[in-house]
Amino acid sequence: MGGKSLCLGVLTVAVLLLAAASQGAEPPPSCEAVRKVFQLRRLGPLGGVPEFPRAGVDLQVCTSENPTCCTKKMEERYQIAAKQDIQQVLQTSSATLKFLISRNAAAFQETFEVLIRLAENYTSTLFCNAYRSMAAEAAVHVQEFFTDVGLFLFGTDASTEEFVNRFFDTLFPVVYNHVINPGLTDISLEYAECLRAARRDIRPFGNIPKKAIGQMGGSLLPSRAFLQALSLGVEVINTTDHLRFSRECSRALLRMQYCPHCQGLTLSKPCLGYCLNIIRGCLADLAEVDLHWQGYIQALEELSGALSGVHSIEHVLLNFHSLVHDALVQARINGPEVSEQVNKICGPPVRKPKQSPGCSFDQNKDNQVLKMFSRDSKQTLTNRRKEFVRHLRPYRAFYGGLADQLCASELAAADGLPCWNGGDLVRSYTHRVVGSGIKAQSANPEVKVKGTDPVISQIIDKLKHVIQFCSREAARNLFSFRSSEAVFLLVKGSKAQLLLPWSTAD
Repeated sequence: MGGKSLCLGVLTVAVLLLAAASQGAEPPPSCEAVRKVFQLRRLGPLGGVPEFPRAGVDLQVCTSENPTCCTKKMEERYQIAAKQDIQQVLQTSSATLKFLISRNAAAFQETFEVLIRLAENYTSTLFCNAYRSMAAEAAVHVQEFFTDVGLFLFGTDASTEEFVNRFFDTLFPVVYNHVINPGLTDISLEYAECLRAARRDIRPFGNIPKKAIGQMGGSLLPSRAFLQALSLGVEVINTTDHLRFSRECSRALLRMQYCPHCQGLTLSKPCLGYCLNIIRGCLADLAEVDLHWQGYIQALEELSGALSGVHSIEHVLLNFHSLVHDALVQARINGPEVSEQVNKICGPPVRKPKQSPGCSFDQNKDNQVLKMFSRDSKQTLTNRRKEFVRHLRPYRAFYGGLADQLCASELAAADGLPCWNGGDLVRSYTHRVVGSGIKAQSANPEVKVKGTDPVISQIIDKLKHVIQFCSREAARNLFSFRSSEAVFLLVKGSKAQLLLPWSTAD
């Protein structure tokens, strides 16, 4: 019974529209239907809606030779509603895309934070296990280093070369005091400062600092670019969701969506061609975004492919402790030569009473963090980036086809049904239908489009910048390493896969 009732209802609407189309837009006998819709939409006080058609001499947009159910105040309310309606449709259309990008941006950032904590724990554990006497002193410098890593990764204007060098500069006095020239007493603060300043000339760690600079720069910079690109994606959608409509566009939207109500045609929808002309005109700025949005997704895809293998952020951060270990071994091997150079530059060691405490680092903290991850999970960071790009790829032409999608699926009348052409209910729209984009609107019979909105021009410039930067980073990194399907962490002789803090997308 329910299906039959629905079919009868649709058939009744079609018959009414056909009848109206055959007769033209004659005034309705009363404004009861208009009053009901006005009240249902909560557009304003019902007392302002006429009960019967009247002359609409004061109307600005919904003009008609026939008596009308609209007043000037109603027209103003309809104007506001028309803009709100189209903005709501825009936001609904982009909601899935916006959620996809914002959810992954938050998840990638959270994962990078976990990677930094793990890498810091690994490095502190190295000192506790192998160099216990200097572990407490070294822990301060380790913590400062990974704080710098986080600040850089999440947008601070800094140099990877600067904070990597600073780490090895501050580590050298500690290593000299405990490994190269240990004594019963500690070196003085003044002597430690001399060692710190001389580290780059003495080179106690060999080429390890230079190697660390290369690895950190090669992994952190593109990873930061990836995060910033995701943030820009959300900004683009937020900007286009709240597009500012011109006066011409606002009037055209009113004429398309609510002017038929003034003639009692509350069930009518615009003709497809008429809808396309108006929406393509109002969204001409968004069509200009299309080419750059496609380039943005392609650049993300290229950058994602380059963020894998031995130069990936997870590999570099989680193996930094190995570089530190190699640096300490190098310092021990170079000990006699280093001591000789130190004596020439800083003189013999100046010492003070020993105050170095033992290892105070909680190694269980590392195990507790590892328990957050599953050894059996296939959710590696590389796989997740691939999955994200795969879900993003269908949205390449989102902005180019947005106007057509809105009219075909949301706004326009179905094929074969009478439709509103801006002035009457007709069987088909007879004016020329223009294409998408600013240039095509010069021939638009329904909307006058003057030029690109400065806000949209600004967002296009940002897209161009990110595309150029991401493509450059992808090209720079892609040749130097191969993609890997999984990243394994060597922990106490066993392998554990890193599980990311998100669920698999549907």
